[in-house]
Amino acid sequence: MALVKKGSRRISVDGTTYRWRLRRRPTYDQGLVSSPLTYAVEHAETPGTTLVITTNQPHPSNWLGTQANPVRPSDVADSIRTARASGWAPESPGSPFHLDQSEGFASSH
Repeated sequence: MALVKKGSRRISVDGTTYRWRLRRRPTYDQGLVSSPLTYAVEHAETPGTTLVITTNQPHPSNWLGTQANPVRPSDVADSIRTARASGWAPESPGSPFHLDQSEGFASSH
């Protein structure tokens, strides 16, 4: 499944262009800081397998006012490199590839 282009940002990592998107509104669990922020990445020209990254941060728009750091392009680039080294093939079709970086996430519950 391809990312929605509206609201996505382009990023070039090691000569390859990707698009990434952070959900504007938190899911219910993210709003309550029960689950961490996630965002998605795909190859810009030939989208195939989507990369889903789970961070160790709360969603910036959580409802409890818990402090959250913004997702920076350098964070996205580092995650893309890690996923590629772990076997993510962005141009090949398939199920989403999950990269879990949630170690250290502190739930509000």
